[in-house]
Order: sequence, then C-alpha cells, then structure tokens
Amino acid sequence: MTGSRGFIAEPAAAPAPHAPVPTTSGRRGSSAALHPEDVLAVIGMGALFCVGWPLILGWRGGQPLQLPVVIAHTCGMLAGYGVVVLVGLMSRTPALEQGVGADRLARWHSRGGRMVILLVLAHAWGAVQAWADGRGEPLWLAFWHVLRLPWLISTTLGTVLLLVVAVLSIRAARRRVSYERWHAFHLLVYIGVALSFLHQLAGPDLAGHRLLQLLWALLYTGVFALVLQHRVLTPLRNAGRHRLRVQAVIPETPGVVSIVVEGRHLQELQAQSGQFFRWRFLAPDHWTTAHPFSLSAPPTNTQLRLTVKTLGDGSSRLQQLEPGTWVLAEGPYGAVTAERRTHRNVLLIAGGVGITPMRALFETIPLGPGQDLLLLYKARTSADLIFRDELDRIAARRPGARVRYLLGDVGPLSPELFLRLVPRLADRDVYLCGPPGLAAAVRRALQQAGLPDEQLHEERFDF
Repeated sequence: MTGSRGFIAEPAAAPAPHAPVPTTSGRRGSSAALHPEDVLAVIGMGALFCVGWPLILGWRGGQPLQLPVVIAHTCGMLAGYGVVVLVGLMSRTPALEQGVGADRLARWHSRGGRMVILLVLAHAWGAVQAWADGRGEPLWLAFWHVLRLPWLISTTLGTVLLLVVAVLSIRAARRRVSYERWHAFHLLVYIGVALSFLHQLAGPDLAGHRLLQLLWALLYTGVFALVLQHRVLTPLRNAGRHRLRVQAVIPETPGVVSIVVEGRHLQELQAQSGQFFRWRFLAPDHWTTAHPFSLSAPPTNTQLRLTVKTLGDGSSRLQQLEPGTWVLAEGPYGAVTAERRTHRNVLLIAGGVGITPMRALFETIPLGPGQDLLLLYKARTSADLIFRDELDRIAARRPGARVRYLLGDVGPLSPELFLRLVPRLADRDVYLCGPPGLAAAVRRALQQAGLPDEQLHEERFDF
C-alpha cells in the first residue's frame, strides 16, 4: 500500500438499510441558532425601511423628487444601515456562527462590503450633484460647500478608511499581503464607522426625528456591544475560567503538527466535533493574531487538540510553540456538526489537512445498528496521510465505520467515482472539508451524481 499510486483501500460490505437516525438534541447552542433565511429576512426588512423612509419624507415635503436627491438620501440611509449589518455579521455572536456558519457569514460580509462602498460613493455623488443643481455651482465648488457641513470632514475621513480596506480586500491585493497584516488593516473599519456615525444622526433623514435617532443609536450601540462581548470580553473571561495552555506539540507528518491544549472545566464550552476555535497564542510573534483551526479530536473536559500544516509564516511559527504557552480561544464556532445530520448513512470527505474536523466527526458522529459511516480521505501519497493509525483504530472499533484512502492519481473526482465508491449516495448526509480546488471539484461531482444541496455540509475558508 505504501507509496502506491491510484490506490483505493477496499471497504467492508455496506450495512443493512433499516435503522432510525440517531439525533443529538438538547444542546444549548443549537436551540439558540439562527436560521440563514430568517437572518436575511430581517436584514431585508431593515433595508426596505431605509429605502422607504427617505421617499416618504420627500413625498411629504411637497417638492418634486429629483434623481440626485433620491440617490443621496436612499443610498446614505442604506450605507449607514449596511455598515452596522456588516459589523454585526462579524461580531462572532454564537447564534449567528452556529446557525448560519462562519464561512457563509464571511461571504455575506464580503459581498455586503462591496455593496456598501458603492452606496457610499453613490450617496456622495448624489449629495454633491443635488447641491450643485440647487445652487447652480460647479461640482468642485459644490463638493467644497458640502464638505463644510456638520461632521462631513470626519465622515470623509471615515470613508477614506473604508476605501482603503476595500482596496486591500480585492483578491489581487490580498495575495500581496499576509493574513495578519490584512486583518490588522481590516480593524480600520471600526474607526471609519465611528467617524461617520454623528453625520448619520445629523443627516436630514434622521435630524428632527428623535425616536428614529434614538433607535438608530441603539442599533449601533447594540451591535458594537455584541462585538465587545464576543470578541473581547468573552475570550478574556474564558481565559481566566479555563486557563488554557499548550500541553504538547506533536509532529504528525512532515510540516504538520498537532497542538494539545489543556485547561479546566472545558465541558462548559460545549464544543462539538466539526467545530473550530480562533486560537490566540500568547507568545512573541503570535499574540496579535487569532488563527482559525478546527478541533482534530473530540474535546474532553481537560483537553482540546488542533492540527496545523505549514502554509505560511504564521502557521510555520506555530510549529515552534513551547509547552506552557498561554492560549486565548474564541469559540466554539461552526455549524458543520452531527446536528446537521438528517439521514441514516453519512459520508465524510477530506482532502489534505481538511482531515482535521472529519477525523473528530469520524470518531463521534452517532451510529446506530446497521448504519454506514464512510470516510474518503484524499492525499498525494501514503506519507501525506495524517492520523492514519488513529483512523484505522476508530474504524476497527466502531461497527459501521469505514475508511478509504484515495492516494495519488485515482483519476478525476467524477460523479462516476463517487457512485462507484459510495452505496446509495443520494440517501446520505455528506460532510466535506479540503483545499478550495478539491472541494469545488467534489461539490460539482456530488451535485452531478444527484446529491441534494441540503445534504452537503461544509464550511469554506479561503483568504
């Protein structure tokens, strides 16, 4: 087996098809989780108000509505609302992270960020153009006069900061900076939002409407309170309560290590296999950055384990961590857990270091009599397999659990391959984790093989 190309390990016979699906109910996190469609509906209702309110005010004013005026008011309200939504999506509120999923929140944040920048620019153009039209001034003079309105200087500076972050978030620019530096620049958003807040309250759509000003201020205050709570206070409280420290750094394969973190009362975190934490190691060159890594083993009352592959400067330095290093852990986050399961049989698909959450799920996902749990693990060579001994031991002691190693060039990840390897594919829940290219190929193949979209569970992270 070792070093062979195109090798596929043979599985045991598929189990009988009659058994109930075990459920995992009663966990505090799942009961409070927010459904993605509900979150989008709430965001959409707020956006409708932000469009409708300026139009109502304009209609009640009795003056003909001019296009620059409409654009200035509606885009301004939407931009102010959009900013607070973007901050809320990244507040790391557990109900959002566990219900919507961190990867989906990140995608919404990215798309929403582009929309907000366009709205800000459209608002600025509409305001200047409306001023120029109303006073018969050239645009450059109108811009100067608009800039001198209350709080416009600070708002313009805040807008510049937002544009800097937007430019750095363009994929071509992101490739030129490290994640740590990109993340640090992203914190400028909070300063930009703060600088523009008073202009929003003083704007014509809210000025004079005390109740709306109060509600708008409460909206911003509440969202920033969530950020403070879940990104600052909760990690600090957990640090004092759980006292996490690096217990050991264990080599797995070349360039891959497992970091065992010990602590106290860890059952209170209610972490599940398939979830991840954002780990901040309090050592030189590490404490400024929180690294998102999945649990690579089921959590216990005293230990958590993560596994790191050298992919950049940050992950490379983590392999030299010293035992005893203090750790701040934010989480648990992630919605790819056993609670997503709706079918009897389960397929886990992992590629490369994507095996980490799949290995934890492979050990703990509930299995009833006659149910099938199949893990497909894709790697270049046998030497690249992480946790092979652990996976083999789990498969040997869990009835119904099987593992197949797809090594080397096994051909394209096609629908035919999955239909051949996986009995009754369309009647399974499928959990997927791997590099972006592999994950995309698997996703397409599974869809073409007839797997319904709602039965595929994954979280995608691509800086």
